[in-house]
Amino acid sequence: MEYEHTCMIRGDGGRTIRAILDRICNKWTLLIVATLDGGTLRFTELQQQIPGISQRMLTLTLRNLERDGLVSRTVFAEVPPRVEYALTPTGRSLIPPALTLANWAITNVPAIEASRAAYEQR
Repeated sequence: MEYEHTCMIRGDGGRTIRAILDRICNKWTLLIVATLDGGTLRFTELQQQIPGISQRMLTLTLRNLERDGLVSRTVFAEVPPRVEYALTPTGRSLIPPALTLANWAITNVPAIEASRAAYEQR
């Protein structure tokens, strides 16, 4: 299997892959990436376009995405300071697989819900 092969090559038992997937698959990352796919945004604009995200969670998630090279942060020397966030090429490369996964979920919702219902009836 491809996954097993990759983990054996890396020699870390899948730790690196799990860490990256943990970052990408958290509650807010894909929403932030999808929002930034529309273009560069300021912090407040991002927060307004992502319902339910707190200022603290947006800050933490953006820092992690910047650290991982998915988002760039540009500070402009103005008063008050202006900070803009944009996807990097690596961040942009996440869009196609994320859309594929979202489409898979949409396609398989009926089967998953039927399976859940059957499981609950046991």
